[in-house]
Amino acid sequence: MTESAIEATARGAETVRTVEVVCTGHVRDAVGESRFEFAFEGETLREFLGAFFEEYPVEELLIAETEAEATAHGWAPAPETLPGTWRKNPEGEQTRTYARVLVNGRFNENLEGFDTELEEGDRVALVYPFMFCC
Repeated sequence: MTESAIEATARGAETVRTVEVVCTGHVRDAVGESRFEFAFEGETLREFLGAFFEEYPVEELLIAETEAEATAHGWAPAPETLPGTWRKNPEGEQTRTYARVLVNGRFNENLEGFDTELEEGDRVALVYPFMFCC
């Protein structure tokens, strides 16, 4: 258990979840591990990310602060009315271009964004691939 989860348990916090974390690319390099368990106080992806970023300062690798940081240049613009159930996370809750946060193999924006509820044992992948150019 992480230090924050141990403290939460000692305080009698009701909800401490342990998830499997998978890190790839630049995130793996920064964290130093590719796969491990992480316990945090809370139930949502937002609470997980808050606790995770306190212990591992990789937020700037994953989270876009502006729309420009979340948008790949040269791609066709999205239509004003999005088709089907496709939706975009609100500004401030988007990942950087090419970075992704997945829960059990599904992009968080295809679930409930950062409000996605996590269950004990879920797998959270923090993905920021290496990009090489010619």
